[in-house]
Amino acid sequence: MSRSVVTPSGTRAAARRLAPLLLVALAGCSILGGGERERATIYAPDPRVEIDPAAPAADWQLSLSPPSGARAIDSFRIAVRPAPDELQVYSGASWAKTPTDMLQDALLRALEDSGKLPSVARQGAGIAADYKLAIDLRRFEADYAGNAVPAATIEINAKLIHTVDQGIVGARTFRAAVPASGTDVALVVDAFSRSLGQVTGELAHWLLTTGDQHERQDHPATGR
Repeated sequence: MSRSVVTPSGTRAAARRLAPLLLVALAGCSILGGGERERATIYAPDPRVEIDPAAPAADWQLSLSPPSGARAIDSFRIAVRPAPDELQVYSGASWAKTPTDMLQDALLRALEDSGKLPSVARQGAGIAADYKLAIDLRRFEADYAGNAVPAATIEINAKLIHTVDQGIVGARTFRAAVPASGTDVALVVDAFSRSLGQVTGELAHWLLTTGDQHERQDHPATGR
């Protein structure tokens, strides 16, 4: 019984003959449903938030804990709720940053630019913070709510914590729902930018006011 022996040169020759077929096969992998695969557009809302000048200026330092959020909401995919019990994502679109990162970045920049605090930083930055802010992201979605166009809906719960005794100084839920001017993803993203700016401004004003009220109280254990 004879055996066929494949030499290195024979292997290379066979590979050259198969190469065009492999290229055709790989090209076919990018075709879905008879059309080309849709390219994703990455959106990066970047609202510039000005804090209400009436908000009190503080003499205490603030640390921002990393916000938490459910995986379905805190995702690079842009969530949309076409019906009350249905959550989907926009195809061919994504966020440049997760919603929790967008929220913390917007708040940190607003507080830094306002000059209302002597020092504010993310947790772990090394500042001796008097207070820390904990945020739970509950909603970050385009919600139709029975309407023809969706509203960019953001809901968070915030807690201001006194770091010395870990007591909760104040807690509040913030919600903004800004209607988009149309159903196109770009228009929905614009509504998210405005909704994020609204929530951030209200949150910043609240934490400055709440911290100021707490500072006016007696704190024998800390000398305040």
